[in-house]
Amino acid sequence: MKKLLFLFDTDPYASVFDTVVAYDGGADRVTGYANVTPDNVGALVDGTIFTRGGKEKQNTAIFVGGGDMGKGEALLKAVKKKFFGPFRVSVMLDPNGSNTTAAAGVALLAKATKLKGKKAVVLAGTGPVGMRAAAMLAQEGCDVTITSRSKERAEKAAQAIEARFGVKVKPMQGADEAARSKDLEGAQIVFAAGAIGVELVKISHWEGNPAIEAVADVNAQPPLGLQGIEATDKGKERDGKLCFGALGIGGLKLKLHRACIGKLFESSEAVFDAEEIYALAKEMA
Repeated sequence: MKKLLFLFDTDPYASVFDTVVAYDGGADRVTGYANVTPDNVGALVDGTIFTRGGKEKQNTAIFVGGGDMGKGEALLKAVKKKFFGPFRVSVMLDPNGSNTTAAAGVALLAKATKLKGKKAVVLAGTGPVGMRAAAMLAQEGCDVTITSRSKERAEKAAQAIEARFGVKVKPMQGADEAARSKDLEGAQIVFAAGAIGVELVKISHWEGNPAIEAVADVNAQPPLGLQGIEATDKGKERDGKLCFGALGIGGLKLKLHRACIGKLFESSEAVFDAEEIYALAKEMA
């Protein structure tokens, strides 16, 4: 029986990236739907849960994607609301790769150094990857601060993280390079989650900082978020600090993404959200 994966994307076009990784993860057929919302997803879910029975149902799965984590979370909630009794299939949430990217980055940091009790700063921490990474670091026992150019946006993100994950993080404004440099004072872990091609801090702001033990940056396109590291860094020591670049993190992210796809077809009841994806990332790191 064919393993069928249905990609529910909140964007105007179903993701090519997610489609390719789905095939590489073991799906036999991938069907993508665009502009999927909680209001129109019901009939699509019905098609997945009412067509196969018994163990055959595990050969059907759903992937919720898109570029907006908020929309993705709302869509996942609507999908799960349609499930009842044995009428359910496995589902994964990973809008814009946010869960898998954050999970891979934090898992590599956790493998490289003890996180519990450390002060961690997530630069540009109000985006989907930053918010997920901040939550995972907090769950590991870090004292986490998230920065944003807007104090209000940082505060809203901190509230959203607490509401979703039950952990507290501190919001801080990092309106410019000088402010972000100051935000790093006393930090031992630095996770840069800024937009593509946006440099957040100069090498002089972190390399000579004696407190910093490890840094991670998920931006692969020059200029990188953290000047002075390479995108290919995977635990490379620079000035006594362990460095992880976007490609170094990306290798695990892709393996993790594929592994999650494969596991969707092991049962009809799995849900892969941040917690489940992070747990698997730590096993694989």
